[in-house]
Amino acid sequence: MERMNAIMIILLVILVFEGNYYERAFSTTVTYDSKALVIDGTRRILQSGSVHYPRTTPDVWPEINRKAKEGGLDVIETYVFWNYHEPVRGEV
Repeated sequence: MERMNAIMIILLVILVFEGNYYERAFSTTVTYDSKALVIDGTRRILQSGSVHYPRTTPDVWPEINRKAKEGGLDVIETYVFWNYHEPVRGEV
């Protein structure tokens, strides 16, 4: 349980810092025109795939992400398995 909490905190920190880096490094405009996202003036329909992180180990996540990108995915979706983080209701 503590290991998973530590992993989630590390991932959150990475996301925050990576987001700040890319924001400074690249200037991208994203809007929506009621049909699709418009990224830098180009209409895009993003392709998404799902990864269930509790069913894999952190050491294989880079490989999963690489394969997803090579397969044409733009977005990785996931959801929180709350029963994994709170096995007994009310006890975190």
